[in-house]
Amino acid sequence: MFVQTNTIKAVKAYFKNRLNSQFSESELNFMLKEAIIQRLKISRVEYMLCDDQLLSESDLLYFRSIVKRLLNNEPFQYIIGLTEFFGLELITDSRALIPRPETEELVQWISEEYANSELFQLADICTGSGCIALALKSHFKNATVIATDFSQESIDLANENAIFVGLNIETILLDATTNNPIPTKNENSFDCWVSNPPYIPHSDQLEMSANVLEFEPHMALFVENNDPLIFYRKIGQNGLVYLKSGGKLFFEIHERFAIETTALLEDLGFVNIQLRKDLQGKDRMLKAQKP
Repeated sequence: MFVQTNTIKAVKAYFKNRLNSQFSESELNFMLKEAIIQRLKISRVEYMLCDDQLLSESDLLYFRSIVKRLLNNEPFQYIIGLTEFFGLELITDSRALIPRPETEELVQWISEEYANSELFQLADICTGSGCIALALKSHFKNATVIATDFSQESIDLANENAIFVGLNIETILLDATTNNPIPTKNENSFDCWVSNPPYIPHSDQLEMSANVLEFEPHMALFVENNDPLIFYRKIGQNGLVYLKSGGKLFFEIHERFAIETTALLEDLGFVNIQLRKDLQGKDRMLKAQKP
């Protein structure tokens, strides 16, 4: 047996011994807690007192498989199949990007922006797992929320997540780089558009970690080196058609292209453009308004 005893305490020791060169102590503690809570269906309070609990052989093999997959660079969120985003627990797998904390900051910004006014209709373009659309629907209960994506697999995942969290959104399979992104909706009808589109040039791949490159969908990550702002240009152009007068467009952006993205939206005719830094101090979010 790969552990000395079949207790949770022994599994914790095995987990940390095999992975301590690859992850920080806080990362290991987080992954252990989430994996054990999910596998054993125990509460967070029970987790604090469970070191002596005995595990079945099936449980032991499950935790050993997690270690093997982590050593193979597979993201922990894909391994356990769930992640938390803006207070929602969402299904997470390789059909879409893993929701990031900086994207939660974008959702928080929108929540603050409309804290004292009603959001009636909003769209999440390039929705992926549906995390932004569902987070905003959970916050603005009365809003009509449309989520679009080019990938049928992403749309399927967004629909599964909507059912999983019990929220109603409308999903549409559409290419954000076309000239007619939401043909079933009226022009000048949206209060808000938000998008976290692909924005990483292929040339940035050398700087990225293996767990992202080997497991997350490249379609949702990368753009051509010679036109890294293609999604911002097209979404901006279409936003001017579908947003109401005074409607707002929110983007997650590449920190290196903050100035260029701002200039692009100014050239399109947007006003009141504002950049916001994420908690790491990087230019990561942008707001623009239709005149």
